[in-house]
Amino acid sequence: MAKDIDGGDGSGGASRRGFFKQIGFAGAAVAVSATPLGRTAEAQSTAAAVPRREALETLNATEADALEAMVARLIPSDDNGPGATEARAAHYIDRALAGPLRGLRAAYAAGLAALDDYAQSAKGAAFARLSAADQDAVLRDMESNTATGFSPSASAFFNLLRTHTIEGTFCDPYYGGNANFVGWDLIGYPGLRMGVSAADQRMNAQFVPVRTSAYDDPMFSRGGGDHGHQP
Repeated sequence: MAKDIDGGDGSGGASRRGFFKQIGFAGAAVAVSATPLGRTAEAQSTAAAVPRREALETLNATEADALEAMVARLIPSDDNGPGATEARAAHYIDRALAGPLRGLRAAYAAGLAALDDYAQSAKGAAFARLSAADQDAVLRDMESNTATGFSPSASAFFNLLRTHTIEGTFCDPYYGGNANFVGWDLIGYPGLRMGVSAADQRMNAQFVPVRTSAYDDPMFSRGGGDHGHQP
């Protein structure tokens, strides 16, 4: 599905549209499809400020650089709003690798190393140091499984990281992603609602966003943090 990366027109600009279709956010896909989805100078100036880079808990510095760069291209910041970087999707993944995803730590280490090795051989630099266009080209090679050096395959690692990037962008903030609810705002998700009023059920009703974690409600237990990590 290389068109998910290049926007369907071969232009090389990253697109979110395919991700929304895959995870069932049909309304969000319609909302964002009316405007060009390439990263532009205007978009960069109007997008929310990128959070300061933070030390991750599990990944080393080289792995963190590759991961941050990859999630930034999978769901980029553009004129639709903030993306995976602002949502702290990389932080979500790193945190999960010390918890419910700990069994995938070795797969991430191998996959991110293979990503940099392939980027170096194909484009002349580590993935994080490439231009956005070259990064997208590398990701297309991974998605189409033409990139080499990955085990079991480039597409398997691409799909794994794409899934976790989507989770980190749209999850409940309790899990370390969706910082400042930027993912929920992007798709128009109104947040957890414990009841639905008659007004809420009217056609074209406008919901007032509830911007709190589900775990802020006393009926939900935070547990030990290992009981699932899905949005």
